[in-house]
Amino acid sequence: MRSWNARRRPTRAVTAAALVAALFGAAACTGTATPPPAGAGTPPVATTGTAAPATSPAGSPTTAPASVPDTLRFGGTTLTGSAFDAAQLAGRPVVLWFWAPWCATCASQAWTVAEIAPRYRDTVPIVGVAGLGEQRAMKDFVTEFDLGDMPQIDDRAGALWRRFKVTEQSTLVIIDRNGKVVHQGFLDGEALSARVTALAGA
Repeated sequence: MRSWNARRRPTRAVTAAALVAALFGAAACTGTATPPPAGAGTPPVATTGTAAPATSPAGSPTTAPASVPDTLRFGGTTLTGSAFDAAQLAGRPVVLWFWAPWCATCASQAWTVAEIAPRYRDTVPIVGVAGLGEQRAMKDFVTEFDLGDMPQIDDRAGALWRRFKVTEQSTLVIIDRNGKVVHQGFLDGEALSARVTALAGA
């Protein structure tokens, strides 16, 4: 009587077919796309065409509204290395804060931004756009002024600065809930607080 192992032993043809299939499977898994090495240049700013599920500034999953205005069709990478998609902010007023790590004016605004950003995170998100400096200096600026509770986009290449035609720092771009830019320019801490408070109640 043949044992169970003998009955289950594959023929040479079956074994050869299995080897060929395994080789093809291994070749299919290799691919040609290689992730860029860490620190290999400035992360690109992507322009998004559709509103896809994204990550909220607070880090929780969310789904962007179906209708995204052109002003919010962009993405990038934060200073912490997370992907950022502005489409997730559609339907709410948004404040973009363009700053540089060596800018004294930006430093004077930073305390106000750090105070109000967490308070209005869900109603009027404030997003930092860091540029015109080295990444290490940008990270030090965020740490020094306790700005880690809000997204800070790494825009060393200046893609978003050019997109919004920002030519100096500090510049605040305020976008209403319909996607219209209602302010672009400087605001001191008191004026910024008043504008954000008004937008939250609108």
